[in-house]
Amino acid sequence: MDFKVKHLEMILSLISRVSSNSFFLKGWSLTLIAGVFALSAKDANDYLYLFSFVPILLFWFLDSYYLQLERKYRCLFNSVLLKKPEEIDFRLDITSSNATEGTLFCQCLLSKTELWFYFPLALLVGLILIISFSAAV
Repeated sequence: MDFKVKHLEMILSLISRVSSNSFFLKGWSLTLIAGVFALSAKDANDYLYLFSFVPILLFWFLDSYYLQLERKYRCLFNSVLLKKPEEIDFRLDITSSNATEGTLFCQCLLSKTELWFYFPLALLVGLILIISFSAAV
């Protein structure tokens, strides 16, 4: 039983690390977008606002990848829970054999946690672009 607990603790530490990376990505995306806005306002160049879509898309994809990893490790955790203590092999294999529904990249990309953060951010940037370009005309 001790081996099973250790294996589960290893998987939980991986899940924790992956989810903290996801949290940091969200913070960095906000920081970079604010930096692009500050540079755009300082230089009075409305076209620099277009560059704020780049970090949104890059971080959205990267964050979705981390969410996919987290979901796969949760599937591995659940499969290890069902194993008998003598079947524990300390493998951390998260191939498709452990995957269940919701671990595909496109499902993670369009998940509620990703959409509710990155989509409104992209809408806000688009609204600011529309306002800045219409004010310039």
